[in-house]
Amino acid sequence: MSLLLLAGCSNPTSTGDGDPQATKEPTAQTSNNTPAETNVNTSETFSDRDYETSYDKNTSVSITLNGDSAECSSDAVKISGSTVTISNEGTYILSGTLDNGMIIVNAENTDKLQLVLHGVTINSKSSAAIYIAQADKVFLTLAPGSENILSNGGEFTAIDDNNIDAAVFSKDDLTINGQGNLTVISPAGHAIVSKDDLVVTGGEYTITSANHGLSGKDSVRIADGTFTMTTGKDGIHAENSDDTSLGFVYLASGTYDIKADGDGVSASNYLQIEDGSYTIKTGGGSSTVTKESDGSWGWNLPGREQSTNTAEDSISAKGMKASGKLLINSGSFSIDSADDALHSNSDLTVNGGTFEISTGDDGLHADGTATVADGSITITKSYEGIEGQNINISGGIIHLISSDDGLNAAGGNDQSGNGGFSGFQDKGGFDTATDSSINISGGKIFIDASGDGVDSNGSLNVSGGETYVSGPTNDGNGALDYNGDATITGGIFVAAGSTGMAQNFGSSSTQGSMLVSVGSNSENSTITLTDNSGKNLLSWVVEKSFSCVVISCPEIVEGETYTVSIGGTTEEVTMSSLIYGSEGMGGNPEGMGGNPGGMGGNPGDKGGKPGGMGGGKGTRP
Repeated sequence: MSLLLLAGCSNPTSTGDGDPQATKEPTAQTSNNTPAETNVNTSETFSDRDYETSYDKNTSVSITLNGDSAECSSDAVKISGSTVTISNEGTYILSGTLDNGMIIVNAENTDKLQLVLHGVTINSKSSAAIYIAQADKVFLTLAPGSENILSNGGEFTAIDDNNIDAAVFSKDDLTINGQGNLTVISPAGHAIVSKDDLVVTGGEYTITSANHGLSGKDSVRIADGTFTMTTGKDGIHAENSDDTSLGFVYLASGTYDIKADGDGVSASNYLQIEDGSYTIKTGGGSSTVTKESDGSWGWNLPGREQSTNTAEDSISAKGMKASGKLLINSGSFSIDSADDALHSNSDLTVNGGTFEISTGDDGLHADGTATVADGSITITKSYEGIEGQNINISGGIIHLISSDDGLNAAGGNDQSGNGGFSGFQDKGGFDTATDSSINISGGKIFIDASGDGVDSNGSLNVSGGETYVSGPTNDGNGALDYNGDATITGGIFVAAGSTGMAQNFGSSSTQGSMLVSVGSNSENSTITLTDNSGKNLLSWVVEKSFSCVVISCPEIVEGETYTVSIGGTTEEVTMSSLIYGSEGMGGNPEGMGGNPGGMGGNPGDKGGKPGGMGGGKGTRP
């Protein structure tokens, strides 16, 4: 990324008793940066018993698995060949092997059961290894140091009215906890499914499945754990088509290594992440997306044909996706995704965390508002870096590289706003919207864009922070592009690029800004701004070639003279008005040291080019 030298420019723990049932919609809390409706109260998300992993061997029921049979002395356990059915509340300790069998829980709907896996291997050739047909809640505890394997043999044959399609399948609430290891293999379906809430509070998991890895209809809630997943669909998935208040994912912590052909994490409602470490690769990664000679984008995932226009054939391969709000408060994220890395069909908020992103589509995408309040975000590859109907940046450090726009408010060629991957769904996308906006009030932003650097189809408001744009080298795009008003009232803003579509800030600004044409400059040229006393106000290395630059910082005031230096060429600029150089494109560009360029052009007029730097005092090397 660019070298920057500045001088002068200012700028869970549960509190419940016993086993309170976690509510379906956690109580919201409020904070300065997070929307109340998606800031979960962890005391109601996880109960005391969700964390409870102890058990009394003397009062527990022991079940021994013996290949094609099992042994148990309790009347609450019925054994028929290699099928073990548990019908009463209590704690059950399982050990041994079933080559082709299953554990069925079919108790009263008020019963709570604890199944302790103490070194078990259970394979069911045609159904679930563990099937919870009915209970109030089942706690699956991994005994400390135990190694456990649950698998399906490659097909699912109906045994009752339920559509059993996972190696571990529960019709009711399921909590998995403990300090052991669990391997789940499901070559024909999902790995672990709850048709209610799926909660995990600890353990180490290795999951391989043809479909989803962890799936909960009402919610997936994870307090902690270590997860290694290879999935044919989503890694973690929550979806409830019957109740739109459910189908959410809450991740408090944990370590995740997810390789998914679908989405890494997907929620039909909101997705909230408090902390954790995430390594996610989806759809084969960003390298599977290439640009065709006609300018269109295609997905070249080996072994998979491009989808048709039918919804059922469409492919979503996003890193983290929420149909509702997506909120990230902290964590470490390494995402390599064919589709958007972070995606919300509503609002996306990043309050902290460290992100390393490479994507074939958008780095951060929100159909509503994309907000970055803090954190460190590095996007090494993207189609568009950050996209939303509105973009608000108030903190953090952002480095991004985009093959199209760096920041894009409401639009662009991508148009993935309706949830589909570019080129794979019928996409209405964003329309040109005068009510869209980009608002920068803090943070440090470094943009390397082949398209527009900062592009708002509505307004642009800069009141703080530091923004540095290495923009396009072609005249069909601009380092700064807006359709409404562009106002700067504070902060540092430097945008270098081509002259063809160049724009300056508008006349409603209260901080000085200059748009100057600087001739042709090679990559890695240094732009330096000094005041009339020789004080260095800023110095920045532009990584690409450029021919004009917008410069604004608090020290630029009307009536003063400043010196812009690029390499060995210098030019004096006298701020005859607070906005020097056309708000639109008026005037003929002049090289540094040439004759004065025109200052004409009405605001927003894209018919001309930026004014020159003025003549007579420039020196050429």
